[in-house]
Amino acid sequence: MRLFFFWYTKLFYIRSMIKHWLNLRSVLAVVAVLIVTVTVFYSNYLSQKIGREEKEKVEIWAEAQRTILNAGDQASITLASRISAENKDIPIIETNEKDSINPNNSINLDTVQIKTHPAYLVNQLNAFKRQHDPIVMVISEKPYTANKYYYGESLLQRQVRYYPIIQLVIVALFIAITVLAQRSSYLATQNQLWAGMAKETAHQLGTPVTSLQGWIEMLKEVQGNETITPEIEKDVNRLLLITDRFGKIGSQPHLEQKNLVEQVQNMVDYIRRRAGGRIQFQYNTHGATEITALISPPLFDWVIENLLKNALDAMDSEGTLTVDMQQTNSQVLIDISDTGKGISKANLEQVFKPGFTTKKRGWGLGLTLTRRIVEQYHKGSIFVKWSEPGKGTTFRVVINR
Repeated sequence: MRLFFFWYTKLFYIRSMIKHWLNLRSVLAVVAVLIVTVTVFYSNYLSQKIGREEKEKVEIWAEAQRTILNAGDQASITLASRISAENKDIPIIETNEKDSINPNNSINLDTVQIKTHPAYLVNQLNAFKRQHDPIVMVISEKPYTANKYYYGESLLQRQVRYYPIIQLVIVALFIAITVLAQRSSYLATQNQLWAGMAKETAHQLGTPVTSLQGWIEMLKEVQGNETITPEIEKDVNRLLLITDRFGKIGSQPHLEQKNLVEQVQNMVDYIRRRAGGRIQFQYNTHGATEITALISPPLFDWVIENLLKNALDAMDSEGTLTVDMQQTNSQVLIDISDTGKGISKANLEQVFKPGFTTKKRGWGLGLTLTRRIVEQYHKGSIFVKWSEPGKGTTFRVVINR
């Protein structure tokens, strides 16, 4: 009972951590949307304000050009020239009434491009036409002649326009970094909890198992227990193995070079004895009698046992369980297939998550622990290779050699 409450408390804590992390992500997303929305509206306001001011500057500049052309006194021409020279940031292209470009009076543009690329001014003119209506200065009504001044955006205007995009990128990076930091913290906490739960389980099992070993030795001395005692001893040894497995979670396991053909065969034989006669077992190694890899034998056995038991549960005591093993130059591929009820597409992404189970009983931790053992302790991978409801499932375990 104490072990039950321990596990329940720890799992409840993990669930609370997940909810907290999800809530934090939601808050960050809302804050980011608010920041970007306010920035977009304010930047649009500034852009319109700057646009009005720049239009006024261009109109003043055009009027200065008119003064330079028509003024009779030198003082007016000098003043107009100063006003004209003050525009150092708004690009302007002058054309006649037929939109023929006057390159000599096109200002704040790339002079090198003007000299080397004839199409440069034409392209800029087309861009300016899309941005603003021209300022028209009529020179003569009859015949009609006029100068048109097309202008583009200043550097300040472009900066204001692109500022929301830059800020959006910065906010997105900030959120991404925060989420990654939170996720790393969550995973570190989760790993500590898993290790703590496993070690506490091993500790809780250790005392009664040791007592059972003592009782077995006493039973061996009593006549008439010759057939019962060995069976009880097998179960106690099984408990010792489970205790050893849990004790290794959270510690750096000792990896040994083992023959996986024999290792898997032992687990298949163990499960076969407990499966019943209506389950057909097939074990295929493609002719190989020795496929070696670095593994932690107790933890690796736990992986295979969990997958085999899941396959049995999926078949409801009738069907075919197939284990297929093959090797490449750098990996060992182990496929465990059943002809059971399969996994729906909606559940494929959930099968390795803590607490997920389709069984009426159980904590939904078997596949989670299995993946943790394969990925963290053996640097391999595990995934659902194939599954179809009503036809079966294949799990693949990849162990690096």
